[in-house]
Amino acid sequence: MLASSKVIGFVPTKDPTSARAFYEGKLGFQFISDDPFALVLRAGETMIRIAKAQDFIPAPYTVLGWEVRDITAAVRWLQGRGVAFEKYPFVQDQELGIWTAPGGNKVAWFKDPDGNVLSVSQHD
Repeated sequence: MLASSKVIGFVPTKDPTSARAFYEGKLGFQFISDDPFALVLRAGETMIRIAKAQDFIPAPYTVLGWEVRDITAAVRWLQGRGVAFEKYPFVQDQELGIWTAPGGNKVAWFKDPDGNVLSVSQHD
């Protein structure tokens, strides 16, 4: 039953105004609604609920990511919209922030205004 159901992504925010500006304005998601509990946006066919949290500490690992066909194009597009990518020491491409795993998959990480780690990845 769940394997054929749509996934809903959740990510917390302390500042819904900044979160909406980031997810809608920079990432290009479609705004759906804003209620006392969450901002609701749509990324393709996926619903993203940006939960309004009074207090939280962002996780030090990826909490939400998107698989893309061309990671270089995705990173450049996001950079053009003002998204800054993390330049972790192990990342080979320090210009774009793209890490190539030993198996050939590629990942680039960035953070939202609350410090949540997000990613784009290309899988062979």
